[in-house]
Amino acid sequence: MTEFEPCTLADPSSDLTATFVPGAGMIGTSLSDGGEELLGQRRGLRAYVFEAKTMGIPLLYPWANRLSGKGYRVGATEVALTPGSGGVHTDEHGAPIHGTLAGDPGWRVTERSATTVTAELDFGSRPELLASFPFPHLLSLAVSLADRILTVRTTVTATTGAAVPLCFGFHPYLQLPGVLRDQWRMETPPMRARLVDARGIPTGATEPHPAISESLGEQVFDDGFDDVPAGAVFAVSGGGRRIEVHFDTGYPAAQIYAPATDDVICFEPMAAPTDALRRGGYRMARQGAPGVAQFSIRVR
Repeated sequence: MTEFEPCTLADPSSDLTATFVPGAGMIGTSLSDGGEELLGQRRGLRAYVFEAKTMGIPLLYPWANRLSGKGYRVGATEVALTPGSGGVHTDEHGAPIHGTLAGDPGWRVTERSATTVTAELDFGSRPELLASFPFPHLLSLAVSLADRILTVRTTVTATTGAAVPLCFGFHPYLQLPGVLRDQWRMETPPMRARLVDARGIPTGATEPHPAISESLGEQVFDDGFDDVPAGAVFAVSGGGRRIEVHFDTGYPAAQIYAPATDDVICFEPMAAPTDALRRGGYRMARQGAPGVAQFSIRVR
């Protein structure tokens, strides 16, 4: 497979197609409904690969969102993160953000058909990755498209006795083509809001967040949540189309992101809340007991 070669899946029951690029970090670059693009393209694939500027549906691994410092501890293992090394990127405040696999070329396709693609990355075989996340494991993404549902299933299989923290997530940039933002309607389930400081780091304070159904309009979001119920549904609708993100299993936390500078909204499935790798509160994949999480995007 050549660099940036796409894998495009076609729904046999509709005009929906989905494209993922294994050689560029197994990122989802397109979800097209009859030729209308439902994913924000932003600065495009090359900016993602070479500058870690997100678009489409990127995997945030091994942690999603920000960390409050340049190191963390798991049991007796102390890890120091070096920005610019081992895939570590930082935000404008210097916080490590979105893990180490942006645009990573190390994915190997293990299964492919007209409606499915599965790819694996052997994290344990890569010393530069283990420097930032020293927990050998096999990472697998299985993507399928059928009945107007895009399903993304992640499996983390520990390959040594070292358990693997599960703090990853995804960042789907959704858009409603041809529909003005003030006509977009967003829906979220009941959950708990985690309040943040000016750097986007959780303060430790929380408050209830009831289910909402309201116009997006000019609202801006970059907000984190936990206590997301299994099977929770987030949605954006308008212009006769509805896009739902289902947190099928393994995603008890979320981030909602809707910037003022781009007509997109993101309902981000997260295996653990922001900064969990430093604060705790995550599941572990252990040898013989893989960690599994799944979300799906349904286009109505």
